Amino acid sequence: MNAGPRMTDRRHRSGWAVLVVAVAAIATVMTVTAVGVAGGGFTGMMGGVGAGSLMGGSAGSAGSMMGWAPSRAALGPVSAPGPGEAGFVAGTPSAPRVVRVIAGPGYAFRPRSITVRAGESITFVVTTMGPAAHEFMVGPADAVAGDTAGTPEIADIAMMRTKSLTYTFDGPGPFAFACHEAGHYEAGMRGEIAVVP
Repeated sequence: MNAGPRMTDRRHRSGWAVLVVAVAAIATVMTVTAVGVAGGGFTGMMGGVGAGSLMGGSAGSAGSMMGWAPSRAALGPVSAPGPGEAGFVAGTPSAPRVVRVIAGPGYAFRPRSITVRAGESITFVVTTMGPAAHEFMVGPADAVAGDTAGTPEIADIAMMRTKSLTYTFDGPGPFAFACHEAGHYEAGMRGEIAVVP
C-alpha cells in the first residue's frame, strides 16, 4: 500500500487551494471596502500614506502592523482645512466642516487632537480600521470621560465601516472624543478638541 506520496501530494494541493482562496477573499474584501467607502484602493501592507496628514489636525501615520495605512482614495475626500490653514471656512449647522477620523487599528484615533473654531459645526466621518468594532463619542470633556448618557455618539462602527455625526462646539470647552467599547478608553482610545476664537 503505497499511499504515502499520494497523501502528501493531496495535502500539498489542498494547502495551495486554501492559500489561493484566502488571497482571493482578502482581495475581494479590500476591493469591496474601497469601492464602498470611497471608490478607491489601498496602499498595501508594506507601507502607506500618513492618515493624520490626510485628515487635518495633527500629522501622523495610521500606524499598525507593517506600516499599513489606507490610501487617499480609500479615505475619500480629505478633511476640510482647519483653523489657521489656507482655505479654512468655519462649519455652520447648514454646511458643517468635515473632519475624518480613523478608529484603530488598535486602541487609538487618528488624529488624536482636532482644532475647531468656537461655535463651529463639524461633521465627524469615522472609519474603523482593523478587526475591532469601535464607537465615537464627542462633547464636553467631562461627559465624554464619564461615558455620560445623552452625550452624542456613534455606536458599533464595525471593521472597515464608516459612520458620521455632526456636533456644534458651543461654549469654551474643554471638549474631547473617545471610544468606550469595553477596555478601549482605558487603553488610551481618546482625543482632545481645542477650541480657538
